[in-house]
Amino acid sequence: MIERQLTFRLLEVYKMVIDTGSVSESARILHLTQPTISKQLKRLQEAVGEPLYVVHQQRIMPTDAGYALYNLCNNVFGEVADFKSALVEMRQGAAGHCKIAMVNTAQYVLPRLLGPYSKAYPNVELTVEIGNRQQVLERFEQGLDDIYVFSHPPSLEHATAGRFLLNPLVVVAAKNDPLSKKARVTWEDVKSARFLLREPGSATRMMFDSVLQSRGLTISDSIQMASNEAIRTGVASGMGLALLSQHVIQGYEQQIDVLNIDGFPLESHWHFIVRNDRYLSKASRGFLKYTDINIEACLGKVWAEHGMEALLTDINRLGV
Repeated sequence: MIERQLTFRLLEVYKMVIDTGSVSESARILHLTQPTISKQLKRLQEAVGEPLYVVHQQRIMPTDAGYALYNLCNNVFGEVADFKSALVEMRQGAAGHCKIAMVNTAQYVLPRLLGPYSKAYPNVELTVEIGNRQQVLERFEQGLDDIYVFSHPPSLEHATAGRFLLNPLVVVAAKNDPLSKKARVTWEDVKSARFLLREPGSATRMMFDSVLQSRGLTISDSIQMASNEAIRTGVASGMGLALLSQHVIQGYEQQIDVLNIDGFPLESHWHFIVRNDRYLSKASRGFLKYTDINIEACLGKVWAEHGMEALLTDINRLGV
């Protein structure tokens, strides 16, 4: 079969002969002898079964079949050159794939990092999955993604975490709620209020339950909602109070007030998580490095948290 006989070396020799129009010049450039070039041309012509060149005015010129073969050479070596360039970009983290899975609340902050990153590295293909904490944990266990985003990182042996962003949690109420008028709100004021809560197992719910337990308090009236958008809308319409990330309420200050209540804001951080038992693509490594360097430019000093040095060190040490 002809494709088994058309080796890269034969194609390289033929392309050089047509480019230079000379066997002697081709031999000089390729560091071969002229008899070797001639033998290669003969072997190639036998493989094709058609005349590939003629000599015109002391210059080698391709026949019709030779032109077709010459185009094949250009296409093949062009693809090889593209492949080599792609390899260089991949090794530098400037190309390839980066798969990110994040919990719902992270969608309010991560796009502000992904937008500038995509402009800086257009050849990296980003895939983003969004789910609740349990769904993202399941993806983590299955190793479906490269990077995972949690506000409360899982305590798992094969998880390595690095925090990258402050995530203060605040108690909020509607603008027309009587509590919004108070300069100082006590737990006595809110213990009988209705709270809009995320599902059990969400990081925000876990932190809220922990605060209540530490103070020996219980909430008598609550409504469970599946998303932060629903809770934010519910608070704005006067349905009740809620514990939300300050990132979630940005832009809604005309509808929602942050209550000045003892112990709040709760300190929290966003974390990037990687599996330390899996290979991490160069593109994903590049994204983490980009984030650590550019986080203030993307999110501002108020939110930035440069805590990924340990994560990046662990990635290099573990070779994930």
